[in-house]
Amino acid sequence: MDLLQSLPLGLYLEQPQTWLHKLDPRVKFWWLMSFLTTYIFASTIWRVVLVLVLIFITILAPIPRRVWQKQMGWLLVLCFFVWIIASISPDGLGIKYQPRLPSISTTNLLKSVNYKSTYSPSIKTLTPNSITPEIKRKVQIQRGKKYHYILFKKGPITITRRSFDLAVRLSTIVFTVIYSTNLYLLTTAPEEITAGIDSLMQPLRKLKIPVTEIVLTLTLSLRFIPLVLEEIQNLTRSVFTRAINWKKLGWKGSIKVWITVVERLLDNLLLRANQISTAMITRGFTSPNEHQVRWHNLELNSLDWLAIIGLCFFWGARLWFGW
Repeated sequence: MDLLQSLPLGLYLEQPQTWLHKLDPRVKFWWLMSFLTTYIFASTIWRVVLVLVLIFITILAPIPRRVWQKQMGWLLVLCFFVWIIASISPDGLGIKYQPRLPSISTTNLLKSVNYKSTYSPSIKTLTPNSITPEIKRKVQIQRGKKYHYILFKKGPITITRRSFDLAVRLSTIVFTVIYSTNLYLLTTAPEEITAGIDSLMQPLRKLKIPVTEIVLTLTLSLRFIPLVLEEIQNLTRSVFTRAINWKKLGWKGSIKVWITVVERLLDNLLLRANQISTAMITRGFTSPNEHQVRWHNLELNSLDWLAIIGLCFFWGARLWFGW
């Protein structure tokens, strides 16, 4: 099992270089924040549109199929199960629903009561002669429309309009948050991400916020993700190559084995972190003011401006019909 190839979440794709790789990291960060914020208070249709836009961008960019197929495939399966579970779950409305029309007993009771209709010249009464063909057609159309709050019911499984809507909203949020972030990490190097965030956080320096320390911590965190996956992969391989008889161990013995594996994983990760800190101190990273590294020269080109224009249209569409 190769986690670095079968589940490349949060990893940077160096080759091939697509047009998403060539975009300025700040522009891609604005797009990412737009995807993560426009679904707030948005309609169900807009949330589905966000999913379709992400899939369209992935297909439009010549990202290798072997990369996005596994990521998107497993994520779509997860979202499908989330949609199924949310659909059959209670919708949270504990209301006893009643029919719109009165019951037969109530209708017969009203017919048996003698009452006199009050007539007022200011009130227009609807007589059979005053009913036009247009009114008849509208009434027939309204009668032909049937409203059902419960969409599906069989045994204990009930799907209502509200539960279906909540299921669509929840599954699309899961897909949008996970896949948009992963697509950003897939097409942007960690150094570019930190350089872009450093450029966007420059005004915070006036408030004496340690921007350099934050950026350096973010860089190390992004570089540490492949190390974590590599350690998990190596420990998992070491467990399976020993041909352990899990049935003979039982569930207590299996839990002890995996607890030992987790302890070993934490020890290895702490050792890697200590090695990184030692290497940084050796190379002069004693304080951010004494050793600063300029990763990239950020400049907006024509492709970036085209992406910014597209972002403006994206927000315009959200404000126009995304409610």
